[in-house]
Amino acid sequence: MEKININGIELAYARHGKGTPLVLLHGFPLDHHTWDEVIPLLENTFKLIIPDLRGFGESTTVDETYTMDDLALDIAGLLDHLEIGKTAIAGHSMGGYAALAFARLYPKRVSGLGLISSQALADPLERKEGRYNSAKDVAEKGIGGVVDAMTTKFTPDEQLQEFARKTMERQDPDAYIGALKAMAERLDSIPLLASIDYTVVLIHGNADALIPVDRAHEIKSIIHHAHLVEINNAGHLPMLEAVQETADGLKYLA
Repeated sequence: MEKININGIELAYARHGKGTPLVLLHGFPLDHHTWDEVIPLLENTFKLIIPDLRGFGESTTVDETYTMDDLALDIAGLLDHLEIGKTAIAGHSMGGYAALAFARLYPKRVSGLGLISSQALADPLERKEGRYNSAKDVAEKGIGGVVDAMTTKFTPDEQLQEFARKTMERQDPDAYIGALKAMAERLDSIPLLASIDYTVVLIHGNADALIPVDRAHEIKSIIHHAHLVEINNAGHLPMLEAVQETADGLKYLA
């Protein structure tokens, strides 16, 4: 992993391949290894930029509260460092929220948008309160409760559950706390969708137990030109459960 200092953090990132720039943003509470299986299928089509979002993986975090906009600012700074003006950007789950924030803040820098197991809606009040309660539990008791609660919801595949558990267990508790609060306070991106005229790809498993596939259909109903890749029997980790279908879907962004 390469690293740069930006916005008060050390941001770690990997680069692979050549072609159209494509930023891949991992979900909560994971890291860049989420993308390991699709990289070989994409690196002949894209110049891949794969960061660890602040606090996760090898990236550091800050003590103060931050937002999805701050994650987008981190990505913009990374692109400036790499002298990349315009890019496709795709995010898994929470990474999709950060990608939407980037698209709102930097519309002229986006050539295409991918949302994988993600959604455009803001959290309803009950869900927002649940995230703050989870952040409090992590601060008081550690990450074990969140890890246990999420492992089986990610996927029914037991081997991938083990991958998810190990990935979650190596993350810093401060990353959990910061990201939970940032997700709770994220803006509703529905108003943004109607203004999008570039390529959009929606990749979603129809067995997703964390974010139902209905969220992808809602986005498709607003962005009629979006490519919807609905994957049968896949859960919340299609880039690991259905590697080829996920890679093929992302290639619409080339």
